[in-house]
Amino acid sequence: MVTFLPTSPGRLADVPSFERGIGGAESNVACVLARAGHSVRWVGRVGADGFGDHLVEAITAYGVDTSAVRRDPARPTGVYFRTAGDRATGAHEVAYYRAGSAASAMTARNTDLAAARSGRVLHLSGITAALSDGCLALMRELTAPRPGRPLVSFDVNHRPGLWRDHPEGPRVLLDLARRADLVFVGDDEARDAWGLRGAHAIREALPEPDVLVVKDGKDGAVVFDRTTAGSTGGTETAGNAVRAEGRTAGGGGECGEDAAGAAVFVPALRVDVVAAVGAGDAFAAGFLSATLRGLPARDRLRHGHLTAAAALTVPGDLADPPARGLADRLAALDDGAWETLRLGPGWTAADARAAEEVRTP
Repeated sequence: MVTFLPTSPGRLADVPSFERGIGGAESNVACVLARAGHSVRWVGRVGADGFGDHLVEAITAYGVDTSAVRRDPARPTGVYFRTAGDRATGAHEVAYYRAGSAASAMTARNTDLAAARSGRVLHLSGITAALSDGCLALMRELTAPRPGRPLVSFDVNHRPGLWRDHPEGPRVLLDLARRADLVFVGDDEARDAWGLRGAHAIREALPEPDVLVVKDGKDGAVVFDRTTAGSTGGTETAGNAVRAEGRTAGGGGECGEDAAGAAVFVPALRVDVVAAVGAGDAFAAGFLSATLRGLPARDRLRHGHLTAAAALTVPGDLADPPARGLADRLAALDDGAWETLRLGPGWTAADARAAEEVRTP
């Protein structure tokens, strides 16, 4: 979608003007991954209109391959407006205009499935499943077991408003998550959608994915990784990351391991937040980038937190990730230094030497 960001704080009714940007869960992830140095293709559908032109051109400018994007001459590109407030506050407002949009008309028949399956990782969002019956059928096709499919990454992205007329939404999202290889879900959305509390309860309800990442906002995130079972060290190929030392979801000590997979918890960073929109997509991009690089579980979570911190410290949905050298340097900090790290606007511009200066006493 095209997103319109307010030029000043206040209610939507009072904001006099907006600046145009781009937004959308999958395209956000694609853009950040491309800026992080990966080869990325975005498969989507936009209108044959000026906003569609803007989206395709802007996403292409991030280095993303948009050759598989389809243009719909009969339906418009979706747009939305939001206030400047934090999404977590009651003052935050979002107005979506995407009913009947080009994206909502995606189906398994009019989407380039071969292009979607051509990468090492296929990243999907639960938001797409909520847009229409055709979109849901497409998601089921892409998550169906089949020989040679890429690693399927699924961000639950539960948006109750999108499922208002479809009470089966939470069950649909759970079914899609169970068909994926790697799942991202917030502790809060698992509670709202499925009545589950805590990372281990979520893992019990989602035993199928090899990798499950449960995010708990400002507290941190835990990853359950079955692919570490029997690992003895070293770096393996993406999707087969090694065991990492860290803390269990319940607190101190080394990682535990059972049928759910090795569990590693990494606390979130302290961040001077400008806007919270887009942080979840950025976290997913950072984690996926580290997965593609074959990094261990702790570092995958830390790269997720660092990329989220880049999004949290800018006003729009998208932010360039930190340079790989800087991110690697910060991800390698010892636990004490990691927990005292504080990041504010402009921190991603720091070079490797200036990384020492973004720490607080």
